[in-house]
Amino acid sequence: MKQSRSPKDQPSRRGQRGAVLIVALIFMLLLTILAIGASGRSLLQERMAGSLRNAQQAQMSAETALRGAEWKLWTSTSNVGGHLDCLNGVISSDDGCVVYNPSNPPYGTGGSVTTFRTSQGWIPTIGHTYMGPGGSIDYTASSLLTAQLSNNPMYIIEDMGPELPPGGGTARESGDTGPNNGGPGQLNTHVFRITARATGGNPNAVRVVQSTFDAQANN
Repeated sequence: MKQSRSPKDQPSRRGQRGAVLIVALIFMLLLTILAIGASGRSLLQERMAGSLRNAQQAQMSAETALRGAEWKLWTSTSNVGGHLDCLNGVISSDDGCVVYNPSNPPYGTGGSVTTFRTSQGWIPTIGHTYMGPGGSIDYTASSLLTAQLSNNPMYIIEDMGPELPPGGGTARESGDTGPNNGGPGQLNTHVFRITARATGGNPNAVRVVQSTFDAQANN
């Protein structure tokens, strides 16, 4: 015999269905919050990876320009009659070279050499643009795809004067040339300081690297 349900059971069942709906909505809200948090972390990690990649690109580009300047310095001065075009008081447009002299304007506050060596942002108007060993590589070309840079790297070369023996002072102050410098048939070895600047794919990622290099001032 079928048992009839009491009318009192109907509100209780409806209340249970309402509670299940509320619990389901709460779980859906929690899952949504977790999904948004995971998405935010993924975006943050992607931006961090992009920033790291830009920094590495800028570092490698600056190192490339630095080695390129060293190679230019070596090959230019090792040839008979070869030398760099190093000017006194201004950075040469041909070689990006300047004679070190703190009393000249390029080395004063706001001077071109000081600005190039110490400024944080990108400086497109100072220094010599490096475009590969043959000067024919445009590192900003879209054809480079993932290797494309925001700017071509740049460098300056400073002629610090003749190389001296330990304790010999600075050539600019004493005028000494040290051993193996200045005599007939002897080498005229100078110390050159090279500073290179470069960006990554993003122009805000800037790296500056520096080295000193010994080479003949003339041959």
